Amino acid sequence: MPEIVNVVASGSLDAEFDLERVAADIGSIAEYDPDKYPGMYLRFGEEAPLITLYRTGKFIVTGADSEEEAHAIRERFLKLLAENGMIANPVDEWFQIQNLVCTAELGKSLNLSALAIGLGLENTEYEPEQFPGLIYRPSGVDSVVLLFATGRVVITGNPDLDTAEQTFATLRDEMTDLFAVD
Repeated sequence: MPEIVNVVASGSLDAEFDLERVAADIGSIAEYDPDKYPGMYLRFGEEAPLITLYRTGKFIVTGADSEEEAHAIRERFLKLLAENGMIANPVDEWFQIQNLVCTAELGKSLNLSALAIGLGLENTEYEPEQFPGLIYRPSGVDSVVLLFATGRVVITGNPDLDTAEQTFATLRDEMTDLFAVD
């Protein structure tokens, strides 16, 4: 079954920010270099998810291991801004999970050339000189599946874990029909 390896979420605050000042006020956990990128990076620790805050008040959380961790980091971020007087109270206009990146194992090595043909050339991209995996876009879902010769699978573009699990189950069914993979 698929396992979440990265959660991407975004939100919006009802405020605009002077990112240079915010970075200076927050200190060493913030990094802002407008010559390199228009957003300010904030990380509560080396292994913690990354928060990117933009002047407009929009922010992105990346690198969380679960939806719960994404929400917890958001709460910590809002509390930090409120404690430093940058927002009136620790509430945002909206916050939502945008994408779950999941991995799974098929348990068998794959012939990616044969798989590209079997899954349909209109739904796959396989150029081993440029990328070592097969890119598969299953019909009827927004998910994208990366398949590797080792049998490892990455499923991205999922709004929730149920979608990733359903995409993986459908992939296994299609492969069973094509190649008797179980």
